[in-house]
Amino acid sequence: MVLIHGWAQTGAVWDLPDFHTYAVDLRGHGESEDFGDYRDSAQWAADLKAVLDHTGPATVVGWSYGGLVIADYLRFHGTALVDALVFVSAITEIGRGRPGGETGPVMRDALPGAITDDVVMAKFCEAMAPFLPGETVAKLTASATSVSHKVRGELFRRDVGSADVLKAVDVPTLVVHGTQDEVVAPAAAEYSAALIPGAELSLYPDTAHAPFLERPARFTADLLRVAR
Repeated sequence: MVLIHGWAQTGAVWDLPDFHTYAVDLRGHGESEDFGDYRDSAQWAADLKAVLDHTGPATVVGWSYGGLVIADYLRFHGTALVDALVFVSAITEIGRGRPGGETGPVMRDALPGAITDDVVMAKFCEAMAPFLPGETVAKLTASATSVSHKVRGELFRRDVGSADVLKAVDVPTLVVHGTQDEVVAPAAAEYSAALIPGAELSLYPDTAHAPFLERPARFTADLLRVAR
């Protein structure tokens, strides 16, 4: 299972001991280098292809911005080397008016401040899932503030629609989203699930932006149903 983290996080965010996982650090995040180009879908697609070339066919799980990286891959490579897909509180599009990238008030309040202000970023990490333990929030914050201001900003300087690539998905797909997510609006999940043939939409009540951290037992059970 290949795990793709969200904006200004790292692969360390994942904790899925019941699975054989490969948690990547996206370019400019964690231990990955700053490769310079963050606006080209082809580059994001190439990054994920390099991972899948290494791991072989896998279930690919994308959280938040990780969903957009999956969409980038699908645009250029279809579902080659993909056994199943899981979108978690994810965007699949980005840009003004893009329904697959609809954000909520926590995200809107954080920008543009969180790009360059670590205090604003810390508040964002606390607000994304308000009931997480303080220790977990501290780890999220440390990961987020370790990402350069340049990279934080570049990830938003894109305009990408994904309707066509979502309609072409031909592998089992699960879309997980918290009903109380105020970072990525639940409407973004509904949009993606409606376009992907046969996709299952699993809405978690009383859950915000990190279902895998907030509801780990349910998330694990969902993954066990779709993981290949």
